[in-house]
Amino acid sequence: MKRGLQGNEQEDGGGTSSGSQETLKRSRKQRREKDLEEEEEEEEEEGARWECLPQEILLHIFQYLPLLDRAHASQVCRGWNQAFHMPELWRCFEFELNQPASSYLKATHPDLIKQIIKKHSNHLQYVSFKVDSSRESAEAACDILSQLVNCSLKTLGLISTARPSFMELPKSHFISALTVVFVNSKSLSSLKIDDTPVDDPSLKVLVANNSDTLKLLKMSSCPHVSPAGILCVADQCHGLRELALNYHLLSDELLIALSSEKHVHLEHLRIDVISENPGQQFHTIKKSSWDAMVRHSPKFNLVMYFFLYEDEFGPFFRDEIPVTHLYFGRSVSKDVLGRVGLTCPRLVELVVCANGLRPLDEELIRIAQRCTQLSAIGLGECEVSCSAFVEFVKMCGDRLTQLSIMEEVLVPDHRYGLDDIHWEVSKHLGRVWFPDMMPTW
Repeated sequence: MKRGLQGNEQEDGGGTSSGSQETLKRSRKQRREKDLEEEEEEEEEEGARWECLPQEILLHIFQYLPLLDRAHASQVCRGWNQAFHMPELWRCFEFELNQPASSYLKATHPDLIKQIIKKHSNHLQYVSFKVDSSRESAEAACDILSQLVNCSLKTLGLISTARPSFMELPKSHFISALTVVFVNSKSLSSLKIDDTPVDDPSLKVLVANNSDTLKLLKMSSCPHVSPAGILCVADQCHGLRELALNYHLLSDELLIALSSEKHVHLEHLRIDVISENPGQQFHTIKKSSWDAMVRHSPKFNLVMYFFLYEDEFGPFFRDEIPVTHLYFGRSVSKDVLGRVGLTCPRLVELVVCANGLRPLDEELIRIAQRCTQLSAIGLGECEVSCSAFVEFVKMCGDRLTQLSIMEEVLVPDHRYGLDDIHWEVSKHLGRVWFPDMMPTW
């Protein structure tokens, strides 16, 4: 009997020990499951925080991403995909169209272009095309332009990264594509179409649909546009504030139109004076036309780029001209630079890339005396004595904010050598200055 009782007790004790072990196992399992649940909750909360970022912050982040990275990010979650398709993200876009065989630049993927045209063309407002020198890329740009029928662009820029590729297209094909934008936009304010076959009739379409909104027009090197065509733009687009064109399009009539009472004050007028063939003849603009322009827009900037041969400067700088920024891309004579000092009282910036081997001492001093607003100058392949250069800096004083002079330009004389001229110039400028080792303009 005792042995039976003891056996039962041992069995009961063993059962109790086995039960506690099972309880302990269950408790550990529950603890592990709870820990896993907490980790999952933390991960979900962390993911939720990214997912719940305000759309304006996501938009700001996406704007800094390259297009391809932006497309990849849109596949992360539903919220990011929605951000990818926000209209605000597609208001400003640059199409990069390059052929791999002729360009090292990355191109916008064709599938992305199709998606943009299909889903976001009506959101586009600020568009530019960066095109390499191939005809295929220019044709692709025209194909995209011809599909922008549901958008209302505010700015359009056609940029050739190498030689002008748009000029190789059939004129009718280019004009047809461009006219689609002109007709459908209705609120175009900025147009940059340098080196393109745009013509007078297409400019009339531009004016007919966007005359109240156009403020900037850049169309240098557009051989099919006549002075009458650009005059039509000036007569109708009274809000025009910036204009860039070739000198052959500039006329007395155009300046008078820009100076009329109904026209707003012009802010920038850029003129490219380019010689296509040696000995080319250039017309003269009357001083009275420039005077009318200054009276109407006294603060406007006249920027002129000269790429002429020395014997082609005859019509220029004979009378006073209100140029503010003057750039000589080819060699210019001492005589012409001397006339600049006499006829350009509003000059603010002067860059001379080359002159020859005759010192420009007198010409530089004259410019310092007459051009009292001059604040920036750059000299390349020229010669100036160190003494004359120091005198020039003394006369201009601390108004010279930009002084880019190649070291080869300065000729040592009895007063100053190359080793100590920078100290003298720095003293008069009020800051440390050294000659440039290479052109900075």
